Amino acid sequence: MSEIRLTAAWVAAAAAGTIVAGDKAREFHGVSIDTRTIAAGELFIAIRGERFDGADFAAGAIDAGAAGVIVPPSATALAERAAKAFAERSSGDRPVVIEVDDTTVALQAVAHAVRRESGTKVVAITGSAGKTTTKEVTSEFLESRYRVVRNRGNFNNHIGLPLSLIDLRQQPEIAVVELGMNHAGEISTLVRVAEPDIRVWTNVGEAHLGFFASVEAIADAKAEIFEGATPSTVLVANADDPLIRARLPRFAGRVLRFGIEREAEVRATSVVDRGIEGTSAQVATPRGVVDITTPLVGRGNLANVLAATAVALECEVPLATIAERAAKLRPASHRGEIARLAGGVTVIDDSYNANPTAMKRALDVLASADASRRIAVLGEMLELGDRAPDLHADVGRFAATRRVDLLFAVGDAPAAALADAAIEAGMSHDRVRHLATSDAAADAVAAIVQRGDVVLVKGSRGVKTDRVVDRLKAERS
Repeated sequence: MSEIRLTAAWVAAAAAGTIVAGDKAREFHGVSIDTRTIAAGELFIAIRGERFDGADFAAGAIDAGAAGVIVPPSATALAERAAKAFAERSSGDRPVVIEVDDTTVALQAVAHAVRRESGTKVVAITGSAGKTTTKEVTSEFLESRYRVVRNRGNFNNHIGLPLSLIDLRQQPEIAVVELGMNHAGEISTLVRVAEPDIRVWTNVGEAHLGFFASVEAIADAKAEIFEGATPSTVLVANADDPLIRARLPRFAGRVLRFGIEREAEVRATSVVDRGIEGTSAQVATPRGVVDITTPLVGRGNLANVLAATAVALECEVPLATIAERAAKLRPASHRGEIARLAGGVTVIDDSYNANPTAMKRALDVLASADASRRIAVLGEMLELGDRAPDLHADVGRFAATRRVDLLFAVGDAPAAALADAAIEAGMSHDRVRHLATSDAAADAVAAIVQRGDVVLVKGSRGVKTDRVVDRLKAERS
């Protein structure tokens, strides 16, 4: 199938913009918002961020070979001069300058127009935890039968998602994207841009609680994924999450549930937790029953596999294919990766991010591991607001019940609260340490690990607990 051509005229119409310089027939090879990575022939959209204004870089984008720029009125004259000067220097076509009122809205509008014209079926995933893993697993299952694209990395916000949707100009059969948020109204914007045919809601947790009054408010914000649904829209929903269940009657389309503890169209029973080796279960579906074994660790990841299974079945992927692919899955980077190091040390690298629900799931995995000692390195969980001390203390108490031999809490006062709560819940003082930084934690853990240890490393990205993993790998490569 031919690629959608991003001509200046087509882009200007989609973005409700005006071409003030250049040829309306000029074609763009792609879209960029970053002059550091822009390729010759691409369209530069001058996005205004919290710490920068892309309009300041429009002339630089033209000098770097951009075929055109989208700028606000305040930058039009400067961009026109830069385009004229570039054409004179290079004796080539003048780069296109398109003026719009709001460049972010223009980016979203262009993405929405590409999504509409592509004819691609869009699967969109939201939730407090597991979005990226569910996206990757879903894509793996669907790729057995379809041409699939997925959004790049965690490009899941009001800028990243549109950039990913513009890739639909290649007209794949299915796109699998994730929708992130930390404020009310953000999922609504993303749904309006993506118009997903299949929507997946993995769970509701305390992530970003610093921006919301309650977990109920987080659930309401996530429920924006219902917006714009029609009777033909499918929602794949977690039957085990009471906050999701309570909101399902609001959905206008068809619901396909997945779960472990409660009745669901796609349900895992006879679950066997195999520690760091993964999980096995018998999975009942509308298409029959299948035994699934996956190397992804923990029941949280099993739930992610169930969600992906529901999507794949909706798209007519055979059960046998799903089971075959599930057995070969590998975790995304820093999301439950198992690193077996020299000297008999094993690391569970879950350092990409953290929230209280995900922390407890990771501690469950550690507890089930066959190990001489179980060591937990838990970084501070950010964006929890006023409830941070209590939520960290709750994780500390939970850790004390999960066969943790040594606990390292990393970060500021909330991490100290986690350590104190673990001691109050029964862990001895000599088994718990609070450290201010991940570099300090890396030194401390590297000094004490020994053969037979299993080390869990988890924390919010801002705490940089991945440095603990890197240190262990460097010393035991």
